[in-house]
Amino acid sequence: MNAIPDNPYLLLTPGPLSTSPSVRQAMMKDWCTWDQEYNQLVNAIRERLVTLALPESHDVSNDYTCVLMQGSGSASVESVIGSVIPNSGKLLVLANGTYGKRIGQIADVLSIDNKVWDFGEQGAIDLAALEQQLSGDHGYSHVAVVHCETTTGRLNPIEQIAKIVKKTDTCLIVDAMSSFGGVPIDVAKLEIDFLISSANKCIQGVPGFGFIIAKRSALTAAKGFARSLSLDLYDQWTCMEEGGGKWRFTSPTHTVRAFDQALIELEQEGGINARYQRYQQNHKVLVDGMRSLGFKTMLNDEVQSPFITTFYNPTDAGYQFQEFYRRLKLKGFVIYPGKVSDADCFRIGNIGHVFPDDMERLIKVIDSELYWLA
Repeated sequence: MNAIPDNPYLLLTPGPLSTSPSVRQAMMKDWCTWDQEYNQLVNAIRERLVTLALPESHDVSNDYTCVLMQGSGSASVESVIGSVIPNSGKLLVLANGTYGKRIGQIADVLSIDNKVWDFGEQGAIDLAALEQQLSGDHGYSHVAVVHCETTTGRLNPIEQIAKIVKKTDTCLIVDAMSSFGGVPIDVAKLEIDFLISSANKCIQGVPGFGFIIAKRSALTAAKGFARSLSLDLYDQWTCMEEGGGKWRFTSPTHTVRAFDQALIELEQEGGINARYQRYQQNHKVLVDGMRSLGFKTMLNDEVQSPFITTFYNPTDAGYQFQEFYRRLKLKGFVIYPGKVSDADCFRIGNIGHVFPDDMERLIKVIDSELYWLA
């Protein structure tokens, strides 16, 4: 399994990402959004996503459900934030990057009372401080956190965070956009109320919709809270439940069909654990190779996710990121610019239809393109 022959380059990004030829081929058939066969496919996808979210807790599968939502991953995040917090509620956002802060922006636009607790783009969430913050009558109805903050590639400790939050009987929202499907997460074991992800991340589908794994009781309690018609999570759920998989409005049919194929390929690979191991190996090959060439990673290894890695730009005279990017693209690799506001950096993703030998080829290409050292 290697690079994709019919694509000009590999997307070494956190999504959209390089997909398999069979996932792309799945989009060659047209589907009617109202057709019973299509709706049955939608419901089957929902059920499989719940199963993936409960690797050790199959006995409580009836306590959880899945809602698919049109649009980008951020649209699904906005759907949750805008649909499950009552007017009397207050949201605490644990942020250490762009996507945590975006949750706060969503809450501000929707006039939801919130506090963004910003630990800095390179900072760790202070667990002891969080426990103290949530002790006593803290006043927060909901807490939101990003699992993998793709600003840097940091993997936040949701196991410890969930334990602290749920001890106070507070609703927990987890943005697992860049992690779900790529690392084992047991939603029931962690008592997560709402987990949000997207089709074009670790499941390795294409852009077009996101999905929400939700505790049925928490979703039922949110009836009438929505601040948007199109992004009403409760109404979308009830339509899919009562309509046998029907979406309220036009669904991204081709994307859904590609996602079904991506789920099949995830199972064929050996499930989430096997995919996690491949991503870890991709990451190891990448980091070991880049360090051998003199590049420095931003994060310490113990907090680094295997999904995307941030590297400091070289300080060598003559180096320019855009030229580096251009040369790599010509050789078949597309990387990401940096997103940390106070650091000169770039990012390389390890997820998608990408394998260790692809990362080895990348290292060889980068080695050959160290033109600024000449």
